[in-house]
This record gives sequence, structure tokens and C-alpha cells, in this order.
Amino acid sequence: MLSLLNISLKPLDVYFKVHLDLKLWNVRSEKFTKSYLKIELYEMGWNLKDGLRECLVAAAPYGGPISLLKGHNRRSPSDRPQLEIYSSSGLPLASFPWKSGVVKQLGWTVSDDLLCVQEDGTVLVYDLLGGFKRHFSMGNEVSQSQVLETKIFHSPYGTGVAILTGALRFTLATNIDDIKLRRLPEVPGLQGAPSCWAVLTQDRQSKVLVANGSHLFILDNTACTPVTPPGLSPQASSIVHMCVSFSYKYLALLTDSGHVWMGTSNLKEKLSEVDTKIKTPPKQMAWYGTLLLFPSAVVMWDGLLIVVGECKETIQYHLDDDSILVPELDGVRIISGTHHELLQEVPGACEEIFKIASMAPGALLLEAHKEYEKESQKADEYLREIKEQSLLSEAVRQCVEAAGHEHEPETQKTLLRAASFGKCFLSNFPPEQFVSMCRDLRVLNAVRDYTVGIPLTHTQFKQMTVQVLIDRLVYRKLYPLAIEICRYLKTPEYQGVSRVLKHWACYKVQQKEESDEVIAKAVSVKLADAAGISYSEIATKAYESGRTELAIKLLEFEPRSGEQVPLLLKMKKSPLALSKAIESGDTDLVYTVVMYLKNELNRGDFFMMLRNQPVALSLYKQFCKHQEQDTLKDLFNQDDDHEELGNLYVKASYKDQRLEARIALLQSAVDEYYKAKNEFSAKTTEDEMRLLRFQRLTGLWLHNNLQCTLSIQKSFLPQTFDQKCTLLFMIKTKNHNKYCCLSHRDMEGAAEAAIERRNESEISTVLSRCSATTDHLLMERLNRAKATAVKK
Repeated sequence: MLSLLNISLKPLDVYFKVHLDLKLWNVRSEKFTKSYLKIELYEMGWNLKDGLRECLVAAAPYGGPISLLKGHNRRSPSDRPQLEIYSSSGLPLASFPWKSGVVKQLGWTVSDDLLCVQEDGTVLVYDLLGGFKRHFSMGNEVSQSQVLETKIFHSPYGTGVAILTGALRFTLATNIDDIKLRRLPEVPGLQGAPSCWAVLTQDRQSKVLVANGSHLFILDNTACTPVTPPGLSPQASSIVHMCVSFSYKYLALLTDSGHVWMGTSNLKEKLSEVDTKIKTPPKQMAWYGTLLLFPSAVVMWDGLLIVVGECKETIQYHLDDDSILVPELDGVRIISGTHHELLQEVPGACEEIFKIASMAPGALLLEAHKEYEKESQKADEYLREIKEQSLLSEAVRQCVEAAGHEHEPETQKTLLRAASFGKCFLSNFPPEQFVSMCRDLRVLNAVRDYTVGIPLTHTQFKQMTVQVLIDRLVYRKLYPLAIEICRYLKTPEYQGVSRVLKHWACYKVQQKEESDEVIAKAVSVKLADAAGISYSEIATKAYESGRTELAIKLLEFEPRSGEQVPLLLKMKKSPLALSKAIESGDTDLVYTVVMYLKNELNRGDFFMMLRNQPVALSLYKQFCKHQEQDTLKDLFNQDDDHEELGNLYVKASYKDQRLEARIALLQSAVDEYYKAKNEFSAKTTEDEMRLLRFQRLTGLWLHNNLQCTLSIQKSFLPQTFDQKCTLLFMIKTKNHNKYCCLSHRDMEGAAEAAIERRNESEISTVLSRCSATTDHLLMERLNRAKATAVKK
């Protein structure tokens, strides 16, 4: 494959014999100002017994692949149609029997995917090697009324599909990658299928132009608008065919009188009208080029092809076989059962140089170089003539430009050598154009080779860009050639070699013939020095292909844990994912895995897995401290970590505003501290509980109690329990500027204090102050406490 970049060359005299033969250039009188050249690109490599007859054919633009559906009208299960995909040179890419519904239309997307539109409105999508990708429907209405006609078109939004249903209504999807179906308005007076119709793209909106007899209508989202082409021949009673240019800028209409009307697609300006003198409907009609000063239309009948331009005359070509036309940016490709040809206007630079007796600067420079190689003094005479006119720079430019339009490598070299010869006599000629053209032509010659079969012109190549060309080579699995082109053009690695190698690796891991170890080693060796390649993407492809072990092996080469972990989780390799996350040192990644495991596993398995990973367990505990206190309690219980449980209860008590609840939580903490044999923490917590009860008696916080206590007469220092109770009440009621006797004080608070101390005398004192009518419940409680104190 790499030898394609050093392609063999044909003899020079063959080129000039072709280009100097006016029969091939087809210059028609002085009125027809343009010359046309029909170039044979390939002699087709397929073997079609009946040619393209009874085949549904579609060819992608920019030298793309060709699809054939043989016997597409067959409906017998025992005799199914055969879908075949070929390169532009006729080499087979894929072939398989069609087992789905009746196909109404084939077409190609901008990314070389094949669309097969069925009679029921289902659209099946295949890659160019015949692999099924997906399918979608054009809606219930289309399915019920069936597809009558369909067209596949390209718009600024992508590839679209337009369908005419059996109910004579149009349904449109502008972008098949983001299906949004639009049902267009009805065409007034339409009783049967329209004579012809086409899809237009105007103002970033897709519309349908419909011909019903001699009437034209434009259908958009909201309305059906009648239109009239300016200057259309009055002899026409019906429009039988139409075509739109590659850029949707121009439109051509063919009437039943044989006239071809050409104008702008908005039907506001007429460019020309030509009588073909043929009134039978054509097989196909295509617009020729959009980059030309005045584009032309090409009309094809059985055995005849006519080029219609701006003048009243036409150019005719006779066709030996059934053919199809493929409109291109700068010409029309003609594909038959035996040959693949390109019809294009002779580029201006080529015409100036190669026409007979030309005195153009490029022609003189070419002759000067030929004489120089013969060591003839005429070379100097030609050069002097060019220099005297100060046209040497123009001569070099013409030779470089003409080389870009040529398809024969030997002719390209001859023109470039002449340009290089002329550059030697210029001191300030910029070399960029010459160097760029040399590189471009070497690439074009490689991809035009018969074994590759992408017949791009230089104009198409510049419009397509290198990145798209590399993509097309990758789609064809031509990885070595794609890599060599990237290296030759010095494409940035992440856009070139690395990207191609990633595609190769994704393809490699889907192969079933080799073992996981062999494939993993081959991928690692190939990608060892490549920059910017994510092994996780390759491993994902392996996993999607059912090769989980291979995916795990490939992930070992991935240096970024953040790329490893998501796929490991997807593959249900949770322990390995957790280990990788911990090794990375990224706490966010560890939390991601832990949260995933928490949702996926049951509680017991989840805790068991965390116990085997101390780092993950510690991080999860930190999370629970802030978010899930109950879960943290369960963790401490399972680990018999009584001290941490005590701390947890203490912290929880601070958050509860209810005094009883706080005391209960502190009591739980005391119990846990005693289990943990931490007497200091237990005693401290008990002291805190006493303080809380004291505060409940006074209703004030600690610092308020101290202030009130200091304000009482210093001489009053309580010694007995009764005095303590009185002091508590005095503290509590000081803000009312009065003191009351114990009978009016907080009896419950005094009782709590006595019960807590378990002092029989103090309990008796409180009992003596209780009222049998109002405090009977409190008296029962005190009596029980007193009995317990006596036993003690």
C-alpha cells in the first residue's frame, strides 16, 4: 500500500496525443466559448453481465463508493436481491443478499454511509463495508400510505431524506442524525405523481420544488407558493425533468418541447434557454459544476449525452452502455458497466498552455524547458520573450496551476519541472504554491490509484480538506496509506497519525481470529510512541465486542485512572475499579466509585468491600459524618468502635434543641464510653448531663446562671439541699425582682436534683413540700426513688 506514493508513470506522448486531439476537447464553433474534456478515470474492475441494467445504482460524490442493488424488484424469498458496494474503480468492498423490504432508493451520506429507503418508509443505514449501523422510520403516515418516490439530498445541516407518499404528500427530514420530520403542505390540483420534483436549500431551509404539468410550486414549512420561471419557452406544456446544482444556487428545467431552461434556484433570474431538439423524457439530468463562470447542464438519454451551456449550441457524446451521472463540484462523473469517466471543462491554465500555437506565458515556459533539456539555445530565446513581457511569474503560476488539474503523473512532472526551471530566473517568487502543489499531487496520485479508487480532482481535494480524505481512507481500512499521508503532509499528530492508529486499534480489537494476549501486545507495540491516544476508548470497543478480558488488558496501558475507572465500573469490575481509584490518589474519583458501589451493592456487601480498602472506608466515613449520620452509626456498630459511637452521640446531642433528647443522647454516649473503657470521657459526659439538668431548673445558660448567682447576697451560701433549691428558684426568678417560698418554686426541678443524688433526706424534704392534690404524680416518683435509696 505504501508504494502507492511512488506510483508508476505513463509515457509523456500519450498525454499530448489525448490533449491535442480536438475531438476529445469538443470545441464547438466560435459561439461555444468553453472546451470540454472527457477523461477516462478507470476501466471498471467489476464483472456485471448485464451492465447497470435493472440495477438500483447510487454513487457518492467526491469520488466516493458505488452501490448496486441487483434485481431490486424481486420479492421471492428464494431469489433475493443482491446489494453490492464497490470502489470508484469497480473493486468490491462488500456484498450481501438483501433480506429486508422493497427498496425504493439508495443514496450516500456526507460521511460515506449507505442509506436504503424502503417502501414502508424505513431507512436502513450501512457503512461502506456493508456493516449495519442503525435504522429509522419516516413516520406512521409514510408507513401507511407507502413511499412513491424519494430523494436523498445534502444540506448545511447534514444528509436529508425527502419522500413523496402514496397520498401525494411530501415528508422531509433535513438531518438523519437528528430526525425531525416535517409534513409539507398539499400541492393544489395534484391528482397523481408530479411530473418531476427536487429539493432546494435556500436561506438555511430545505424546500421542495414540484412540477405539476406546466405549473411550478415551492413547498416550505407553512405554505405552497406558485412560481413562474422568467422567460420560459411558451411552447412548453409540461416540465418533465429538473435538477439543482451542487451548491443549490442554480436550477435547470427540461420541458416536453425539448427546451432546457437554466437560471437561479430562486427562479428570479434566467441564465439561458437551449433547444435540445429531443422531446422524449431523459433518463437523467445533472448540473455540471458550480465553481465555473457559467455552469452547464448535462442531459442523458439512452446512448446519448448532451452538454447544454450559455449559448444555443450543444455538445453531444455517444454512450455505448447504460450509464449514470454523478454531479461533482467541478464536473460530472459518468459510470457505465465497463468504464468510469469524468466530463469537465478544460481548466483555463491547461487550455492556455496546451492549445495549438499558444503564445501564453505558460506555453512558452514549457517549450523553453523542453529545449533546455535538449541543450538547445532556443530555450534562452523563449525565456527572453517571456521576460521582455514581464510575465515569467505568470508563466510559473500557469504551469503550477495546470499541473494541479492534470491526472497523468508524467504530465504533472513535466509541468512542475518547467515551473521549477522558470523559478530559477526569479529572485522573489514565493515557493509556497509550488511546494504545496507538489505535496497535493503526490497525495492525489496515491488515492487515485486503481487499488484505492478515489478519483479526486485537485479542486475537490481542496474543498474536501485533508482531514476528510484521511477519514475516508480510514473508513476503507486503508490505515498504512492514511498514516503515510499524515506523515508526508506533516499533519499534527493528534489529528493525523494518532487518530488513524486509534481507528486501527478499535478495528483490531473487534477481530475474533486472534487471542486477547496477541491483540493486546500488538496494540501496545503499535501505539507505544503515539501521542494523545486514549486506551480506554479502544478498551470500550473491545468490551462492546464481547471481549471483556481484552478490555481489561488494554486498560492496563491507560495512564489516566480517570479514564480506566468508568469503564471498569461499566464492566462490573468494581473491586478493580476501586483499587485503581485509590492508586490514583484522586479523592473525587474514589468518592465516585464508592457512591456507585453504594447504589449497586446491598448494604452488607458494600461494607465488606470497604473494609478491604481502608482508604476508601476512611473517605466514606468522612462523607457520612456530614451527610449520613445513621450510616456512620451502623459502620461503628459493625466495627464495635464504642469510642467513636460515643463521640457520635455527643456531637448529635449538640444539634438537638430539646433538652430531654440531648440528655438521652449523652446517656447513650456515657454507655458507649464505659464499653470502650474510657472513664474520663464517661465522667466528663456525666458532668455535662448534670449541668444540663441544672440549666433546666433555672431556664438560663451557664454564663447567665453565674451572673445571677454572683448578684445574690454574698453572705447567703447554701449548705443544705433545701437551701440549694431555694437558691435555684431565686436565680430563676431574679428577673422578676422577687423571691418566693419553695411551695411556689419549681418542684419538678428540685425533685430531679434529689433523685439524681439518691439522697433519702433530700427526697424527704421535697416530699414534705409537695401537695397531695396537685403533685400526686411527682410524689409517687419521689416515693419510688426514696425506696430505692433506702435499699441502697
